Amino acid sequence: MNKLTRGLSNIADLFFPALCVTCGNRLVTQEKFVCFECWLDLPVTNFHTDAENKVARLFWGRVKVEHATAFFAYNKGSNYQHLIHFIKYKGLKELGFVTGQRFGNVLLKSPEFNSIDVVVPVPLHPKKQKMRGYNQSEWIAKGTADTMGKPVSVDNLRRNLHTSSQTRKNRFERWENVENIFEVFNPEEFTGKHILLVDDVVTTASTLESCAFQLLQVENVKVSIATLAFADY
Repeated sequence: MNKLTRGLSNIADLFFPALCVTCGNRLVTQEKFVCFECWLDLPVTNFHTDAENKVARLFWGRVKVEHATAFFAYNKGSNYQHLIHFIKYKGLKELGFVTGQRFGNVLLKSPEFNSIDVVVPVPLHPKKQKMRGYNQSEWIAKGTADTMGKPVSVDNLRRNLHTSSQTRKNRFERWENVENIFEVFNPEEFTGKHILLVDDVVTTASTLESCAFQLLQVENVKVSIATLAFADY
């Protein structure tokens, strides 16, 4: 960075300071998006160490999942809900990548996730992705895969129907909303693979269940699930 660019950056910081997306405090040098203190206080679940964790139990009796985990948990209205909000709705896809990288570091320490062959994000319908400009789950998946040294498949699992928002639906309504809306375009790409299915947040797990069910139609496929956050309401 030359002196002119650095000077303009300093002036911009003076009038429009970069703020932490979680606590709102001003970021200092070397901090980006989230301050060091908020990263340190991130309510990490360590679900990857517990086969019967809250996320894994969501799938019991519904669909066969090898392992399931979430990086961190939050309650409604917490500062860490803001982190997800900025990734999902405010265009901070790079924050999704960076947080995914941190998640990948955690999963690298877990024997249960060492056998992953490919990372697959939950897809958006093309219409919705065009409106938003990106798929937040894809950026989280790319960050996670980057740290774990695994390939990412972003276009083989596809959403073939555009559905309404899940936000205000109950569990049964959410399932009805996503039943049979996904398809695997090229089954041979996933044959015999252990897939890590990645999403931003898990609440009722209806969308993830529908994705996993479709993936499991492929011969000799295993599915594990990792979400960035668990909404612990």
